[in-house]
Amino acid sequence: MEQVDVVVIGMGPGGEHAAGRLAEAGLDVVGIDQRLVGGECPYYGCIPSKMMIRAADALAEARRVRELAGQSQVTPDWAPVASRIKDEATDDWDDKVAVERFQGKGGRFVRGHGEIVKAGVVRVGDREIEARRAIVLNTGGEPSIPPIAGLEGTPYWTSRDAMKATDVPPSLLVLGGGAIGAEIAQVFARFGSGVTVVEAAPRLLPSDEPEAGTVLADVFTREGIDVRLGAKAASVRHDECFSIELDAGETLTAQQLLVATGRRIDLGAVGLDALGVDVAQRFVPVDSRLRVAPGVWAIGDMTGKGAFTHVSMYQADIVVGDILGDSSVPAADYRALPRVTFTDPEIGAVGLTERQARDAGIDVLVGKTELSTTSRGWIHGPGNDGFIKLVADRARQVLVGATVAGPSGGEVMSALAVAIHGEVPLDRLRHMMYAYPTFHRGILDALRELT
Repeated sequence: MEQVDVVVIGMGPGGEHAAGRLAEAGLDVVGIDQRLVGGECPYYGCIPSKMMIRAADALAEARRVRELAGQSQVTPDWAPVASRIKDEATDDWDDKVAVERFQGKGGRFVRGHGEIVKAGVVRVGDREIEARRAIVLNTGGEPSIPPIAGLEGTPYWTSRDAMKATDVPPSLLVLGGGAIGAEIAQVFARFGSGVTVVEAAPRLLPSDEPEAGTVLADVFTREGIDVRLGAKAASVRHDECFSIELDAGETLTAQQLLVATGRRIDLGAVGLDALGVDVAQRFVPVDSRLRVAPGVWAIGDMTGKGAFTHVSMYQADIVVGDILGDSSVPAADYRALPRVTFTDPEIGAVGLTERQARDAGIDVLVGKTELSTTSRGWIHGPGNDGFIKLVADRARQVLVGATVAGPSGGEVMSALAVAIHGEVPLDRLRHMMYAYPTFHRGILDALRELT
């Protein structure tokens, strides 16, 4: 049996980062993945989707010229977007550079499906590899496809297919109004597709503050996107186009269908049952150092702490520190977990929502200001939809959550992430200087509204 120091199963952002750092530390590391090294983010998620969004936002800004500075004529062209994603972002969905980067750090890469067969032993193909020191799991997730009658076997899109689109469909139905569905819906609508979003929850972005879903739905409606809330797809039919029958009996049709109803984790596929882990669970249980069992760590989506690249990378550093015995690396702390939906308006959030804080038994203070009432929001003019909402703990007099919707909402949110992570007292936040006129100065207005 082949013996190494560390086996990393799943070379997504966190897995690749951990494997590379451990190899640079002098350990004998084998990284295993049946897909692309780098994972979902650089090939189907963060990077290509934000390239799409950047292009769509440029179109929207050009259309606002007539309200701010004169006349503009805008003709959308998808070809530069598709070319930039294929050639610049993903290298035509080829991970050669990523593999060579890992190997350059001293690691060895094996293409295939990795699975734990017993404590300390991983099988990939017909090879069995014993990890003397550690097994790190970072297998990520897959698009979750709901069991809708007639859907299976049709040429529907997932987000992966949308990233590879070479043309804009004349019309698009989007099942799911979460972050992924909302981002892609707005992109294709701004490029001329007739878009309908169907969301089973009573609002868009159901995991965020209700105000975020409300402002986004208003913007979508204004941009010509048909938003159907509290609606479920009962059946799907595909002939030359897609037809979806909703539970209320209405039928919607479009040339293309995007299924963006979340992601699923398959714990059984990585062999966690060999360690006594209940693979029927939605996520793998980990402690504050991301340990699953002796000699086994897990990072990323499968831990249930948020399906974000930054969570995976953060966890990877903790795992590397634990494996190398570096006690200076603190345990995981998710109090100030940031997240951004890159729609327009951009929705940046950190920590707890108001409902989550109340459900946790916190005596809550809430402060909110509309972005359009701030000086910078007024100057900005069209496209200034949004707000800043703060959630504070009355007893401790610190922020526990915040949401910023508006231009550069994710960037403005970063100041609040520092405040929550550092438990900066409310009085200190109220009596610091905020540059004028900026979007982030609205934080001061929201602090004054805390009640």
